[in-house]
Amino acid sequence: MKIAPFDESGFHMDHPRGTVSFNYLLMGGEPEKLENYRYILGRQEGDFSMPRHRHTFEQIRLPLVGDMNLGEQGILREGEVGYFPEGQTYGPQNDPLTEPKQLQLVLQFGGASGMGMAAGRGRGPRSSRPPAERNPERRPVKFPRPRYQSVLIMNPKHFNWLPVPGAEGVERKLLGSFTERGFWIEFIKVDAGAEWVSTTDAGRRLMVALSGTATVEGTEIGKLAALQVEPDEKLQVSAIEETVFYSVGLPPIQLPRVPSDQFDVVTSDGAIQFENARQSV
Repeated sequence: MKIAPFDESGFHMDHPRGTVSFNYLLMGGEPEKLENYRYILGRQEGDFSMPRHRHTFEQIRLPLVGDMNLGEQGILREGEVGYFPEGQTYGPQNDPLTEPKQLQLVLQFGGASGMGMAAGRGRGPRSSRPPAERNPERRPVKFPRPRYQSVLIMNPKHFNWLPVPGAEGVERKLLGSFTERGFWIEFIKVDAGAEWVSTTDAGRRLMVALSGTATVEGTEIGKLAALQVEPDEKLQVSAIEETVFYSVGLPPIQLPRVPSDQFDVVTSDGAIQFENARQSV
């Protein structure tokens, strides 16, 4: 188990646009591994813009302060959870700097396509970026075709808290399970004075405390502390104050016996070629 108390001084200006600072809460796996991930707390430091684009990996976003403009995909409001499927385009984005500064939890991880996170980001179809601004030396990039038709936006306020069997004072709010990987998104609320003991063999759990104070493995944690809990590992939480966790479960990736051909190869001029997934790019 990893326990990472929040470090307010841990922000770094790592975004390529230079207008967002990153606080790396948890990191897992090497870039070439299928199940690698990075968990980031992003804070906007200036006016932010981004052309329409897509990623080869999965993203789940939770704005804690302020809204996120998704361009054609609408607005991801503060407190909502947005699932950005691998290969799904969004943007163009245009977010002016606000006060207080926009703050957002961003989890990026390898998806069911088996591409991991090494390939990165690319322009989506119908990108409005002028041809002169494109890099003529850019190599073709392979993208999984999106499993969903758009970014999925979920409003946790519209979901019910349900009691966790055998755990007095503990409630769960399940937002859903997605793709053939079966990763899931949920919230867990532990009342003040209650104890939650939990284990699962379904997959690794990545958790962030959204509020409250509790002890985990003898370590006191507070708001924005992050936990990585491995499969079959026992998690024991004793809540000092009512504590709410935002949790994502990541089962192992299973690849099909017959390789999928559901990929696009994006060329340097932004066009899309429908190629067999087994082609080397």
